[in-house]
Amino acid sequence: MAHCVVLVLVLVIASSLVAAAYGAALRSLSANEGKGEVNTDTAVDLITTGRTSTLTQGGLARAVAIIRLVLNGMAQKEPNATSTGEHTTRPPPTPSPLRFSKFFQANLRILVTGGAGFIGSHLVDKLMENEKHEVIVADNFFTGSKDNLKKWIGHPRFELIRHDVTQPLLVEVDQIYHLACPASPIFYKHNPVKTIKTNVIGTLNMLGLAKRVGARILLTSTSEVYGDPLEHPQTEAYWGNVNPIGVRSCYDEGKRVAETLMFDYHRQHGIEIRIARIFNTYGPRMNIDDGRVVSNFIAQAVRGEPLTVQKPGTQTRSFCYVADMVNGLIKLMNGDNTGPINLGNPGEFTMLELAENVKELINPEVTVTMTENTPDDPRQRKPDITKAKEVLGWEPKIVLRDGLVLMEDDFRERLQVPKKNQA
Repeated sequence: MAHCVVLVLVLVIASSLVAAAYGAALRSLSANEGKGEVNTDTAVDLITTGRTSTLTQGGLARAVAIIRLVLNGMAQKEPNATSTGEHTTRPPPTPSPLRFSKFFQANLRILVTGGAGFIGSHLVDKLMENEKHEVIVADNFFTGSKDNLKKWIGHPRFELIRHDVTQPLLVEVDQIYHLACPASPIFYKHNPVKTIKTNVIGTLNMLGLAKRVGARILLTSTSEVYGDPLEHPQTEAYWGNVNPIGVRSCYDEGKRVAETLMFDYHRQHGIEIRIARIFNTYGPRMNIDDGRVVSNFIAQAVRGEPLTVQKPGTQTRSFCYVADMVNGLIKLMNGDNTGPINLGNPGEFTMLELAENVKELINPEVTVTMTENTPDDPRQRKPDITKAKEVLGWEPKIVLRDGLVLMEDDFRERLQVPKKNQA
């Protein structure tokens, strides 16, 4: 009997010591990481009760780390930061040690901001093809549409949140594709303040989320950071020629600031970043009449209206089909290079050449007319994709004439204008 009493007392004391050690370890971990870790208690409870299926890789890793501290009887200390004299570089937040392990069977949770938009919705389609992916879309529907995601609504691995990225977002994710921003001239000229706030404050909020949960973040920047380039074609090393106070500056300079923030968080906080500089992209689900040249021309041709080319018509652009672009983004996210990396199709066309292609392929009966140009319109734009080829093994596959035909079918369906031989 005495032995039983002693055994009970030992167990009680041991339980108290473990509880105290757990509390100390949790406080130490939270203090050292400097981020409060309000989700860690829940994570530890889930892992100790065997309910780990709802945890992200990052949440699981933090819970395991705390339990390891308790068992080893030691406190985790933040690795020493290093200083170059110009800035302090801290080691990255520790991602899940199981992130690349075949043993780990949980899904990869991926956040796509702006996922209801043109490129974002195609990216979601591609990510959802992988059964190990859970996809969360955050979109305020300023330029995006639920219709672009209707086939995924209600899917157990998909979640849609109406959210403006200028406000903080509290989710547990492993990867962040940050696409949210008006990219159409009509939209960002209509609301320039909203555009630059989305670029700057939205990127700050997503970087804060990435820091908090140890996620990798990819920013979709733009060829507009090169402005009206004096170098042709444009390489990633070119710093650009941008008017900081023009009507397009809210977008151009907003993206330049976003890139700066990405690298500052990378250098100072060790955040895993990826930056893609996207050149003109086209394809199904583009907003009709959104001010971008491809969608304008196709909508006009389908309606039988004149194709309006801005003077002088010799300005050039390069056009990448959206499926190629999405493949490039995924390769960049899952690769080892931070970027920036140009993603685009190096095939270069003048605006008059594009108009003639659209006329020939879609409606030979329409005419081509000239209109006044907008201020600060770049004279030429063509990506040098040498880095994308070498680092990512990526290059576009779909040529412009093939992509225009695929886009025509989508526009005719939405505009409810059948082809003449189908009428």
